[in-house]
Formats: sequence, C-alpha cells, structure tokens
Amino acid sequence: MDINSIEVTAPPVPAATVIMLRDAPSGMEVFLLRRHSASAVLGGVFVFPGGKLDRHDADPGLHARLDHAPDVLHQRLREGDLSTDTAASLWVAALRESFEECGVLFARGGADGLHWDGLRHEGGDFGDLIHRHDLQLQCEALWPWSRWITPRVPSVTNKRFDTRFFVARAPEGQQAGHDNVEATESVWVTPRAALHRYWAGQMEMAPPQIMSLAHLARFDRVDAVLQEAAERGPHLVEPQPHDDNGTRVICYPGDPRHSVGQQAMPGPTRLRFVNQRFEPDGGLAAFGV
Repeated sequence: MDINSIEVTAPPVPAATVIMLRDAPSGMEVFLLRRHSASAVLGGVFVFPGGKLDRHDADPGLHARLDHAPDVLHQRLREGDLSTDTAASLWVAALRESFEECGVLFARGGADGLHWDGLRHEGGDFGDLIHRHDLQLQCEALWPWSRWITPRVPSVTNKRFDTRFFVARAPEGQQAGHDNVEATESVWVTPRAALHRYWAGQMEMAPPQIMSLAHLARFDRVDAVLQEAAERGPHLVEPQPHDDNGTRVICYPGDPRHSVGQQAMPGPTRLRFVNQRFEPDGGLAAFGV
C-alpha cells in the first residue's frame, strides 16, 4: 500500500522533550530512557525524557513559579502564532516530564537541606510538590533546540505530536534514572556511541532521536550546545514520508523531495526504512560519526 494514500486527520498533540546533557571524560553525554515495551507510543525505544502537554501545565499558580515571565518564554520559542500562556505551559511540561520520567528537577529554593533525590518519592502531583517546598522552576536552564511535527502521513506512529525539544545541562547534585514503570532502562552515553549502538542493533530509536543525536555528535561540550541554542533559536522539522518502490523514505528539510529547500540541521536529509531500522543513504558514516 502506498503510504501517501493514508492520512491522519487528527491535529498534532502539543508535547515537550528535554535533551539532558553533561560533560564527561569521554566527551559530552546525553541521557536516554528506554520506554516500556507495553507503551502505547514508541514501546521499547530509547528516547529523551518527555511527554504531551497536560492541562495542569497551564495552572497560573505554576506559571507564577517560573523564573521568567511568559512573554520572555514566548520570545525564546520564536513562534509568532503561539500564545504566551501556551509558551509558559510548554516550559512547565518540559520541567514536569523531566522530573516525572527521570527524577531530575530544574528548580531552586526550598528549605535548607532539601534532599532532591527524595522528591520523586513524595505523594501528590507536580504542582503540589512545587508549592509545598516553595520552589522556583528554572526555565533559564532550558533552551529551545528544535520543533518536530509528526506528518499527516504515518511514518513511525499513527499518533501526531507537535514536540518542542529543549536542551539543558543536568543539574549538579541530582541523579537521573528510570522509574521501572514507564521506562525500564536508562543510560548516559555520548551521541556518537548511541548512534553506533543503534547501528549495531543494541538500541532501538525513532527518527527524531536518531537525527537529534547526529546533530549533537558535532559538539564536544555542553556549553557549545547551549550557546548555539541561545543564538539561533529552534529549527522546525516537519518530516515528509514517501514511498520509494515499496521502501518507506522519510525526508527532511534540504532534501530534494522535501518542500523546504534549506537544510534545518546537519547530517543526512533522509532516512530509509530497511533492515528493520531507519538508515541514511551512505550508511553509518552519513551520520558523521
């Protein structure tokens, strides 16, 4: 069946993802979680911590706990058609998902001697915890990196998402990990090593993670990533799938078959689904690793 004959009519669901980074002796590392195999979206796949926007993310009480005003956050996202409240909600979603999925809380304040690693075991929802400990959420720690919008024509999943990817340096004094519920494994790994493990069949990943890692593999230090994010703003990626004689091909900006001629990010401009995985033309070397 021609994949272009299938179309998902539902609008994309707003979501937020945090690409958490740290400097290590082996080079800059990124944190990845493996989704539970029973997960409805990307089960068994290694991803960055993240999830869809929750209605509680729009709570004015939480917005008042942000270290930047909504209009500043709106400016950083560089999306003119987005409301300032939605922009603030996306930052809350990113901060909340980082805490819920890997136990890392980008916040400051609270009582002296607060045990950050113990916060994930407290009862109540995210907003309750922030108010209970009188914390201020650190939007300053996160910088918009990219925006991925799932195409109408299915390429990986039949669900559509409009996901903002943020980059952030992992805060000191906190230990990232998985919850053994939504995620069953977690790892700190260099982008280069992650792509090699993917190629060797040791880590299953989806195209947004693959392409993001290929981009991040060009950096040696976290500071360089954060500086680029602050200077250029997020790039927009709207993948366009095609059927090439029965082979699924996903094209990205800059590819001859994509409607946007300017390349959005370094690395390959298309991935082909062969050998039960997504591969660029030219093999592993095309990722620049």
